[in-house]
Amino acid sequence: GTTADVVGRLLRALAEHTQVICVTHAPQVAALGHHHLRVRKDDQQDTLIEPLAQERRVDELARMLAGADVTEKSRDYARTLLQEATAPA
Repeated sequence: GTTADVVGRLLRALAEHTQVICVTHAPQVAALGHHHLRVRKDDQQDTLIEPLAQERRVDELARMLAGADVTEKSRDYARTLLQEATAPA
């Protein structure tokens, strides 16, 4: 978690003056992005890319944290990650 947080913060700082596209399974990194896209495969194995609004982003981060069993506790932690991402360093 700590390493992912550091990497995410470095990417966020870099994104202040250049375009950064990052594919990650680390919720700590994903929470630090300015935008969040969900990439997945459908039943026919086609790739789908979906931009996430704030509440869907919370759900996706919670899924990344908890796996299949998303709980209110994992959603709360996802909200905390997003709040910390925008807090002054």
